[in-house]
Amino acid sequence: MKHLLSVFILSLCLLTACNNDSKEGEISTDLVTNPKSATQPSNKQPIITFDKTEHDFGAILQGERVAYTFHFTNTGNVPLIISNVNSSCGCTVGDFSRTPVEPGKSGSIKATYDSKGHHGFQSRTLTVISNTNPSRTILRLKANVKTPDQY
Repeated sequence: MKHLLSVFILSLCLLTACNNDSKEGEISTDLVTNPKSATQPSNKQPIITFDKTEHDFGAILQGERVAYTFHFTNTGNVPLIISNVNSSCGCTVGDFSRTPVEPGKSGSIKATYDSKGHHGFQSRTLTVISNTNPSRTILRLKANVKTPDQY
């Protein structure tokens, strides 16, 4: 009797797990979590190639808001999709296009830094999250923020 109850509970668990499969139209994350795909990437993938990944504004006046546009090209062979650009603090914002970038085409990410309340050497990062391998690319902004009496 115990064995029959155990088999019934196991069957119920398996049935429940099978019914929780992804819904139609959802994208599977198996590629992202599969260790084999991480070490042996597909030859069909987007590749994000930036002209440069770091920009130094030099000396700027405290309170000044400055911007720089990072340019990139999709050097892969499938569309590149940027899903998000995260900043290291609230003083830095990354603005990007949410439309796919076709192979061989270019795009840009506008980075804005607000120096209000900061002074001295500043280094801020933007993390670009996309469907590339690796999925994160770091962009860096630098500035030497001077107060009005130092400028």
